Amino acid sequence: MSFAKFICCQLRYANGSTRIGGMRDIFLIKGLSGRKTLSGTLPVQGAKNAALPAFAASLLFKDGMRLTNVPYIEDIRRSVELLEDLGVAVYRDSADSWTVGKVTLKTTDLNRELSKNMRASIVFTGSVLARYGQVSFPHPGGCVLGERPVDMFLAAFEKMGANVKVANGIYNISTHGKKLRGADIFLHVQSHTATETLMMAAILADGRTTIRNAAMEPEVANVADFLNSCGAKISGAGTPTVIVEGGSLLFSRRKVFRTMPDRIEAGSFLILAALAGENIAVTDCEPKHLDSLTNSLKMAGVPLKVNSHSIAVRAAKSMKAGNAGFHAVNIKTHEYPGFPTDLQAPFAVFLTQVTGESRVFETIFEGRLNYASDLVKMSADIHVWNPHEMTIKGPKLLKGRELEGPDIRAGLAYVLAAITARGRSVINNIHLIDRGYQRIEERLKAVGVDIERVSN
Repeated sequence: MSFAKFICCQLRYANGSTRIGGMRDIFLIKGLSGRKTLSGTLPVQGAKNAALPAFAASLLFKDGMRLTNVPYIEDIRRSVELLEDLGVAVYRDSADSWTVGKVTLKTTDLNRELSKNMRASIVFTGSVLARYGQVSFPHPGGCVLGERPVDMFLAAFEKMGANVKVANGIYNISTHGKKLRGADIFLHVQSHTATETLMMAAILADGRTTIRNAAMEPEVANVADFLNSCGAKISGAGTPTVIVEGGSLLFSRRKVFRTMPDRIEAGSFLILAALAGENIAVTDCEPKHLDSLTNSLKMAGVPLKVNSHSIAVRAAKSMKAGNAGFHAVNIKTHEYPGFPTDLQAPFAVFLTQVTGESRVFETIFEGRLNYASDLVKMSADIHVWNPHEMTIKGPKLLKGRELEGPDIRAGLAYVLAAITARGRSVINNIHLIDRGYQRIEERLKAVGVDIERVSN
């Protein structure tokens, strides 16, 4: 019996069902036992956190729009379904290109099931409200990372002249036939989703809107630059203060939005290369978006060669059998350009393999250290002091286990842990990983990872 068939049998309950309900794929991974043998190229896909708001921005166009370098992942498919449910025609032109047709909505109610399962659905509220004067939606869902309230969005919409009502768990927002009006808005959290949502709402508002303490992520600037090329008047995108002069509907005039490289995927690949790579190049990326990560890797002793659109990691001969030459570093997550919270879990896996004690301080989500207990079960030496702080002692060879991925980024961290571990691992809940990474196993196989996707 093959390992894959054996594992599937082990997951099966007495009544014939499976832990993954017959509906979920799993990853089976044979670890490298700490050896650094992976080599080759890991190309980076387009950023989902730029593509998703770009799809939402399509509702502001009079003539539709086209997007390229879009990753084919679950969150993108859900966004397309959300647009189609609103009544918008969306076409997949090629593997990474989409066309959104002219917008004539049949409803301004965001699909409840889709919205409940995708946090980014809230970004559609700004463009729907701005164009049609009303929108309704349930509390958005997504990964369980701690409290992620919508009060910031609602308060901003009210400041722009909208009325907000909540009934039976549904938010109903309306301008009562009037246009939104420009406003001076301060975000108490530097949320890229809130920044993008309000930026889009302001494009069709009367007057000037100023968004202070705005998110500085490059994805915000990527979307804003394209909208400006199509008639929007946005200044300051990518800085703490974004100013939008309200106007009319946008025209793409056959301009194409090209999604920027996914810096979180690129960073995850760099961490893998540091963990297990003998000679790996992460390509099609934007190195300047990764300064906080590459600085931390260099401080740990990881040899990096940075080019214009790629970063290479080459292990020294003395380190091919492990990471003894790497040493502990401390990280503190922060909004861009600080260390990304989305790379905190993958980097923690790296820290289990270096010499010394490292400190991880998570400043953004209070639930983001929950994965640590699973790494401890893999023999990691981790002490969680409180919901925001933990210490990691290394190096400690991890042992393969069966794991349940709790969210997109921790799920990918489990994959990295399984790759470096001794023995075999089973990763469940990989539909969460699929939300953020396009067929990740195919790219990992290309550099030598023993990974298999199994359907039950």
